[in-house]
Amino acid sequence: MIQQTINNIGGDSNLDIVILAIWGAIFLFLAYKFVQAICLVPTKSAYVVERLGKYRCTLEAGFHILLPFIDRVAFIQDLKEETIDVPPQECFSKDEVNVEVDGVIYIEVIDSLKASYGITDYRFAAMQLAQTTTRSVIGTLDLDRTFEERDVISAKVVEVLDKAGESWGIRVHRYEIKNITPPDTVKNAMELEVNAERERRAILAKSLGDKASRINRSEGLMTEMINISEGEKQRRINSAEGKAAQIIAIAQATGDSITKIAIAIEQPGGQQALDLQLTEQYLQQMQGLSQANRKVILPANLLDFKQWLAISGIK
Repeated sequence: MIQQTINNIGGDSNLDIVILAIWGAIFLFLAYKFVQAICLVPTKSAYVVERLGKYRCTLEAGFHILLPFIDRVAFIQDLKEETIDVPPQECFSKDEVNVEVDGVIYIEVIDSLKASYGITDYRFAAMQLAQTTTRSVIGTLDLDRTFEERDVISAKVVEVLDKAGESWGIRVHRYEIKNITPPDTVKNAMELEVNAERERRAILAKSLGDKASRINRSEGLMTEMINISEGEKQRRINSAEGKAAQIIAIAQATGDSITKIAIAIEQPGGQQALDLQLTEQYLQQMQGLSQANRKVILPANLLDFKQWLAISGIK
């Protein structure tokens, strides 16, 4: 009896421990739920709250308290702008050239409710739509234009994503194409074409430069010849004008001297003075001729100076 009583007491003690453990677990679970009901929303984030499985509200940044067991945070949306890499994909251009294109999308959540319930995964959907739109746009362009029309491709993708984003609660800011990679054969052909175009432009530039230099040289020679001829013309004009002025001045001086001589001859003793001056000049000339070893004709009477003058034709 004593042993059975002891066993009964031991069994009751174990049962109490189990019950205490259960109540402790329930208390901890309730404490966890009450702590979980305290919600701190960071800046540029939005928490979508459901009550008993139905949308209740969207919590903005700040401190919030939810009802335990009834409210729960179903979705957490990041409101900051984010980038999504679009993986490389193969596209065919209008001239049937296979190119590989990849890019990056810049999007932002503007409506947390639509981003949570409007689509399952807006990031994956935006990436897929960007790929399909890129393929369709590149299919309307030749290979050469795909490298030139990147802005057109980006604008078209942004336009399509914006229309879809209205129901997804997102805004697409821009789409940038990172790489357009053609096959190696096409790349080699393009490099040869680029090199040929560069050589053509170099030859054209060289020929144009040579043409311009020849034109400049010919124009310089023409200008030089014109300047020389104009200078020679002006020199001759100046020389002629100088000679004309000299002749006029000599003529005027000669006329004045003759006039003065005539007036002087009319004066008393003027004729004798003239004869004397002429005789003196003649003798000086005779002296010069004799010194030069030239033949001189003399009159018979060397003392008759008047006969000398008559021979010389002076008088």
